[in-house]
Amino acid sequence: MALRYQPRLPLLLVLLLLFSVSSAVSSLKISAIDLAALSAIKDSLTDIPGSRFFSTWDFASPDPCSSFTGVTCGFNGRVNILSLGTGLSDSPGLAGSLSPALSNLTMLTQLILFPGLVTGPIPPQLGQLTGLRVISLTNNRLTGPIPSSFSNLPFLHTLDLSSNHLSGFIPPGLTKLPSLKILVLSSNELTGELPLTVSARLLDLDLKKNKINGPLPRLPSTVRYLSVSDNSMWGPLSSLHSLSELVYLDISMNRFSGPVPASLFFNNPSLTSLFLQRNNLSGGLPSIKVDPTTVQSYGEVSIVDLSHNFITGEITALLAGVETLFLNNNRLIGSVPEEYVKSVYDGTTSTLYLQHNYLSGFPLPRGSTLPDTVSVCLSYNCMEAPVGISACPASARREPSRPESQCSVFSHHGSVD
Repeated sequence: MALRYQPRLPLLLVLLLLFSVSSAVSSLKISAIDLAALSAIKDSLTDIPGSRFFSTWDFASPDPCSSFTGVTCGFNGRVNILSLGTGLSDSPGLAGSLSPALSNLTMLTQLILFPGLVTGPIPPQLGQLTGLRVISLTNNRLTGPIPSSFSNLPFLHTLDLSSNHLSGFIPPGLTKLPSLKILVLSSNELTGELPLTVSARLLDLDLKKNKINGPLPRLPSTVRYLSVSDNSMWGPLSSLHSLSELVYLDISMNRFSGPVPASLFFNNPSLTSLFLQRNNLSGGLPSIKVDPTTVQSYGEVSIVDLSHNFITGEITALLAGVETLFLNNNRLIGSVPEEYVKSVYDGTTSTLYLQHNYLSGFPLPRGSTLPDTVSVCLSYNCMEAPVGISACPASARREPSRPESQCSVFSHHGSVD
């Protein structure tokens, strides 16, 4: 029987449909309102010499949606995404200011400003764009407050205003937004206290390098990245007890006080980076009171910094195995546990700084030498460091050990320095 040719009609129909859709999209005209808004936005900004971002913004173009760099439109001809600048390393970015006409792009879901020299305030009218999910205006020279109108954005997922010159308080409504997951306000000049409770189900909260004061607020258990370093915050760390998903924590260079919460070590199995240095923390290091196999297991890239505090008592075995460990400049006493010596000897711990304490021993077996790849500093303690251990930073005191008078007085009455 002769074979009969049967055309693949379904495939032909699909191809015709795709062609029709493509033609329809390409024939869409940008909204006149959005085109006028883009014109005003361009008038308020300019390319820094060496940047050619606006070279494609030809308003005589028949199809700005496809020809304007940084502009993405939807099927209705409305601008959905606006990226100002390229973000490329060889592009210096834009200068000028942000136009209030941005608020006329009423279908906008993402607004991105790449690093440059843009100055002036953030237009509060942006709070009218209730469909916004991403606002990223980083590494420029924006000034003034964070608009309180941002608290009216129910779908906002990411707000990144880092590395500008913003001042004033953080609008309390921001920390209540139902969809907010990422809040990055670092490297600004923000002041005031944080709200007592952060109810937004945040994953990342980065407020480092500001002038924020007051206590650490109650935080949602969802937080995985938390940095409030280099501020003027104070009070106990009790609000950290509820956190169980932490991967990165940095509260360094503040005035926090009280004990180090044991929950940080026992309730956060993914925690690999912990920075608590240069505070006023006191009390002893948490002890292992459970099966060691259930204790926090630090990864190969782990780092724990508890230096420059007022931590007292003997070193517990809790942190043995951390790759990079700083316990220097505290008030620790007694002999270093054998677990730490073993961890350094087998190379699990590559950096161990214990200088400027009141430690009395480091039980390295006689004749043993540490790997060349490790750095151990024991200077200015109440002992003579074992031969071959002298890998101290330049900031460490030059004296190999403390005067006997300090050691004897401290053991009875506390530190004298």
